Amino acid sequence: MGAVLRRDLALALRSGGGAGLGVAFYLIFVTLAPLGIGPDPAALARVAPGLVWLGALLAALLTLERIFQPDVEDGTLDHLALAPAPLEATVFVKAFAHWLTTGAPFLLVAPLAGLLLRLPAEATPTLVLSMLAGGPALSFIGSIGAALTAGLKRGGLLTSLLVLPLYVPTLIFGALAVEAAVLGTDPWPMLAIGAAISLGSMALAPVAAAAALRLNLS
Repeated sequence: MGAVLRRDLALALRSGGGAGLGVAFYLIFVTLAPLGIGPDPAALARVAPGLVWLGALLAALLTLERIFQPDVEDGTLDHLALAPAPLEATVFVKAFAHWLTTGAPFLLVAPLAGLLLRLPAEATPTLVLSMLAGGPALSFIGSIGAALTAGLKRGGLLTSLLVLPLYVPTLIFGALAVEAAVLGTDPWPMLAIGAAISLGSMALAPVAAAAALRLNLS
């Protein structure tokens, strides 16, 4: 499993691998959003909790195809399916690598995103915690859609259509946690629900994604 993780991290760090693509898209999104909404700081602060999470969701969608597509293109996926390690464990590692290279950097740029969107400074720690709690769900749930469309030419759009409805709970509770911090109420129940969604997806998504890969390989 260590070799799979190292390979995926190396692929993601190559030019076009997707590691920087998600972060760049996220920063572009939060930079342009104020231009469309207007310069009113109060208006920006009201929509900031939803926008910071919406940007993260769209950035994750943009890079889902990279979870399995390189393995399909070079034949590695066939070898992984026949390897002694369970395919479910391989999927877990690949989804985790996607989060490390796409979701984890959001923890670093989230404070900047909050600043650009006039998010109150006292809500920034909750924003980072919400990304930490709910962010893994974006990668693990996304691995199901990526597995279903593995091998399809230009399957990124179909992957997004399949995965987007499953992302809605993570988006809602992540934004609600940040909004609670802005309003001065307790964000911990929302953070706990976001973490529960992530843990549930980490347990169940590899099983579903592995089953989808086996269907594609049969």
